[in-house]
Amino acid sequence: MIRTTDDGPVRTITLARPERRNALRPADLDALAAAVRDADAPVVSLHGAGSSFCAGADLDAVVALDDPEAFARRGQRAATAIEESDAVVVAAVDGAARGGGVELALACDLRVATPRATFGEPGVRFGLFGAWGGTVRLPRVVGEGNAFDLALSGRVVDADEALRMGLVSRVVDEPRLVADRLAEGAHDALAVVKRRVRDRDDHETQEHAEATAFAALHRAHADDIASARE
Repeated sequence: MIRTTDDGPVRTITLARPERRNALRPADLDALAAAVRDADAPVVSLHGAGSSFCAGADLDAVVALDDPEAFARRGQRAATAIEESDAVVVAAVDGAARGGGVELALACDLRVATPRATFGEPGVRFGLFGAWGGTVRLPRVVGEGNAFDLALSGRVVDADEALRMGLVSRVVDEPRLVADRLAEGAHDALAVVKRRVRDRDDHETQEHAEATAFAALHRAHADDIASARE
């Protein structure tokens, strides 16, 4: 479930399935993309309800996939909607971000964590990997060495380590205040700065390869993925 609240120059988007640590189903990914695309506000603040930011893909949905490549593509579209939005998008990470939750945060323009935030890419432990643009964006953000460390080990890092490696830009008690402060800037300038910083060669070919690899691993590790729900 995706919940939106508009408050002047800031749209707050909340991933609102706290009973499932805000894990995302296919329809949730579509709703998230729409909530970002439809934003008129110059700043969007992305939050998770409850004690987690986002656990990534709902594993019940992953186990039941008939077309895992299409599912990877839906996640990629949600992340791309964030990246290509005219709004500046802030990931307000409070609590656990895992897998797709990390990938959505990577697509945001600014990642701000509370001291309670933790980050991990656990997919390799049950035969998958982050296929919502994660293999494209993670090395860009943290460098190739840190990207390999996180993606191959599946280990969890706390907010301080995430700050040191550049995964987050700030550690603060109240991330929403960062979005409010950004919204005090000239709105047209915010959009232009985002466009200039984001300007780079298209990575569609990389994402196609990523989605295809995800589908192959999904087929090979169906039992392991199912066991990971327990």
